Amino acid sequence: MSLTTPDATTVTGPVLTPTDPGYADELAGFNLAGVQTPDIVVGATSADDVAAAVRHARGHGLRVGVRATGHGPVIEGDGHLTITTSRMNEVIVDPAAKTARVGAGARWRDLVAATAPHGLTGLVGSSSSVGVVGYTLGGGLSPLGRQFGYAADRVRSIEVVTADGIIRTVDAGAGSDLFWALLGGRDGCGIVTSIEFDLIGLTTIYGGGIFFAGAAAEQVLHAWRRWTPTLPAEAGTSVAILRLPPDPTLPPPLQGQIAVHVRFTYTGDPAVGAQLLAPMTTAGPVLLADVDVMPVAALDAVHMDPPGPMPSIERGSALRELPAEAVDAVLEVAGPTVASPLAIVELRLLGGKLTAPQGVPNSVTARSAAYSILAIAVPAGPAAELAGPHVGAVNDAVAPWADGALLNFAGRTPAADLPTLWSPDDRDRLSAIRERHDPDGMFRRTV
Repeated sequence: MSLTTPDATTVTGPVLTPTDPGYADELAGFNLAGVQTPDIVVGATSADDVAAAVRHARGHGLRVGVRATGHGPVIEGDGHLTITTSRMNEVIVDPAAKTARVGAGARWRDLVAATAPHGLTGLVGSSSSVGVVGYTLGGGLSPLGRQFGYAADRVRSIEVVTADGIIRTVDAGAGSDLFWALLGGRDGCGIVTSIEFDLIGLTTIYGGGIFFAGAAAEQVLHAWRRWTPTLPAEAGTSVAILRLPPDPTLPPPLQGQIAVHVRFTYTGDPAVGAQLLAPMTTAGPVLLADVDVMPVAALDAVHMDPPGPMPSIERGSALRELPAEAVDAVLEVAGPTVASPLAIVELRLLGGKLTAPQGVPNSVTARSAAYSILAIAVPAGPAAELAGPHVGAVNDAVAPWADGALLNFAGRTPAADLPTLWSPDDRDRLSAIRERHDPDGMFRRTV
């Protein structure tokens, strides 16, 4: 099928409908539970393709969604067009300026491969399979974030197609309101086709993880809670209760086990990093430990996130504090004695330079949070129908200490609650900007 817009512009990438071969493959992504069935899917190859697709949608009264790697939310319901950007994966690095410009479909692994030879890195997250653009527009929380801020804090400029089908470049000066809204608001203002951001001169870190026996979850989580306030901004950490499958590719001590995984990164002297981590090394019976100096390009090894597609349901909250009562509440609904479809329940230490914009004003949520929690369940097998309720139960358990959520971790937060992720002033500003740039609500919105 070809797609010609009212102004006779033709999309050069593939245009598919549900009956066309390749339709399902074009929409495939990381989260296999996020199935969508748009009326039309456009495989964009350039910003011009995106603009033409938006103009077509506008002329035919269709809503517009975007899909890059399939990690993020999908647009649902009838009457919509989805733009896939996986072909727009260009990465241009300027080593002298320490900047990178990436297309909407580039993954962090593409960026890391291009920057590592120059001794540079971006604020990559826990998995390099995630798309750079969507991750950054939702804030972009890196294990290095306590020292360097959110990925959104380092963005220089954004190329975006707005609802009128025009390609615009915005930054902190030109189009500053739209720039502010995209960086942290992510949805509802347009389709971002590329971003340019500052890089960091960093080649190695001291990092990795320690796996403890799941039966020791209570003592490990409480030890972690007491330990985290002692850490400097150069250190990042999270702790996760993992229900691991009997996967032969996992190390034998972890196969089919419930484990508690303490993750740690430190950007300074490795000897100092080892001293900082020392209190946690005796927190419980150790199943496996691997913490050492590693290339920044190998940061995936810290969290050991699943590398391939899988179905998942997730939801997270931001926490003002993490008292003992909050840890006990998490253990009550997700601890090792609970029969549960939860694959991961993770607590992350925030703070440091995550508490305020570091480079440019932006609308990133949960700046005042001290910790975040994320629950992920796999909706498969006999307990598939319990996945959603168990994810909800974790977030309900920490509700007394919660204050919103990180947008990228919001997951199944009820739609009515999404606007409350921002302060009333920021919420009103976001709403006004979105109304100005997309008065008909063509793009998916969170506010």
